[in-house]
Amino acid sequence: MTVTLTPLDDSAPPGPARRGERLLRRLAPAVVSALAGLLLYLSFPPRTVWWLALPALAAFARVLHGRTWKAGLGLGYLFGLGFFLPLLVWTGVEVGSGPWLALAAAEAVFLALVGAAVAPVTRLPGWPLWAAALWTAGEAARARFPFGGFPWGKIAFGQADGVFLPLAALGGTPVLGFAVALCGFGLYAAVRAALAYRRDGVLPRATALTAGLAVLVPVGAAFAARPLVSDRAEDGTATVAVVQGNVPRAGLGFNEQRRAVLDYHVKETKRLAARIRAGKVKQPDFVLWPENSSDIDPFRNPDASEVIDEAAKAVGAPISVGGVVLKADGKLYNEQILWDPAQGPTATYDKRQIQPFGEYLPMRSLLAKINDSWTTMVAQDFSRGDEPGVFTMDGTKVGIATCYEAAFDWDVRDTVTHGAEMISVPSNNATFDRSEMTYQQLAMSRVRAVEHSRSVTVPVTSGVSAVIRPDGRIVRKTGMFTPDTLVDEVPLRTSRTPATRMGTLPEALLVLVAAAGLGWTVTAAVRRRRDRERTSGA
Repeated sequence: MTVTLTPLDDSAPPGPARRGERLLRRLAPAVVSALAGLLLYLSFPPRTVWWLALPALAAFARVLHGRTWKAGLGLGYLFGLGFFLPLLVWTGVEVGSGPWLALAAAEAVFLALVGAAVAPVTRLPGWPLWAAALWTAGEAARARFPFGGFPWGKIAFGQADGVFLPLAALGGTPVLGFAVALCGFGLYAAVRAALAYRRDGVLPRATALTAGLAVLVPVGAAFAARPLVSDRAEDGTATVAVVQGNVPRAGLGFNEQRRAVLDYHVKETKRLAARIRAGKVKQPDFVLWPENSSDIDPFRNPDASEVIDEAAKAVGAPISVGGVVLKADGKLYNEQILWDPAQGPTATYDKRQIQPFGEYLPMRSLLAKINDSWTTMVAQDFSRGDEPGVFTMDGTKVGIATCYEAAFDWDVRDTVTHGAEMISVPSNNATFDRSEMTYQQLAMSRVRAVEHSRSVTVPVTSGVSAVIRPDGRIVRKTGMFTPDTLVDEVPLRTSRTPATRMGTLPEALLVLVAAAGLGWTVTAAVRRRRDRERTSGA
């Protein structure tokens, strides 16, 4: 009997196991991309694991490396969803999941475009440089478009506890974010080079140099920039009181008890006055109240004006009051009012960067057709101010960046270039309950402190109020939803960091680097196509 052995036919249709393996292989880049975005989110406050941004970007580079721009577009969008969905979940605390999902989906588009650009430039020599510049260009666009931009989630804002923070003083958030992106992409380049060496036993000099520089230069630059960070007083000190009056209840409903919010801040200020008289705390030079601490217009309501005046006289110091003010022309403003104990209101600052869909509604008529309840939440649009906010309070020049404005580079810098010796970020977090929003915003203020070398105070209605040194350290802070007052002697500074002096120049240069990388990529692609056509024609 003869037995014939039939060889395996590799061309035969794969079995279920092989099909499943291929499916997993195809899905793996998408899964890794989304998880990398989630990892980047985890690097943000209130967590202090800032370094997670590096493996997150390295994993993102891994899935993009060598792919087409179309693949990069999809993978970048998944990365963006993995990042923005958890980061911005607080936006839906009171208004439902619809606006939160819409915002996260819209912001993820910018990372999709970054992915589409980064994927082809990974074929270029020195690709981490071009990729990091493209990341910065994507953040620059997101900070400006649409509706004035939404910089929340800039990679720099997750680095308040990190080794790269001194770079904020060198070139602001663009340089800080670029350094983190370069180091993250460089980390992947280094791992890829090491694996290639292990496999082939050969490591090209250019590959090793690219990987090494991409990792070491950002770290070295951060340590070299440390002398730019100082908390030394240059123009004396000021004793500041930061009042957190709390709200009757969290959520949008706090607006229904506006007089109660004002009364809470008056009560806490009078309690501070009693502690001063008892010698328990030092007499402050001035007092800072949060945004919306008086949603009752004190210029139109004598009872509101009277109690604010009582608080100022009791504490014996000027107060910066956050009010909602209706002007004679019918326009509504989110306003900070400088209230003197002897003269009453003496100066005002109208918020310039107002929040779309929160303080005004773009496309109001369209939104009304989709869901009329959305338009009732913002019954009247706030108007924008047009002058920088710098109050002279007992001889100290205090720059004002109200809440949302702390996310915008130009808005905070403007106060310093107009003479601010310290910065205050009055905020209202009551509508976001106990979410991470207050910690994310606090981290922004810490970055701004280092960026401009200024003390920063954060008076908040109900979140985490804080006093921050010019080196980014939090020296005093409150709990959430508790009435409290922070009294601290803060150093005043007048010198300007390179970031303050240069303004948008570093960001513009990095955008040009990104454009150069894209131009080189396009030119190389055209050349390859011509070579193929020439070869096929021959």
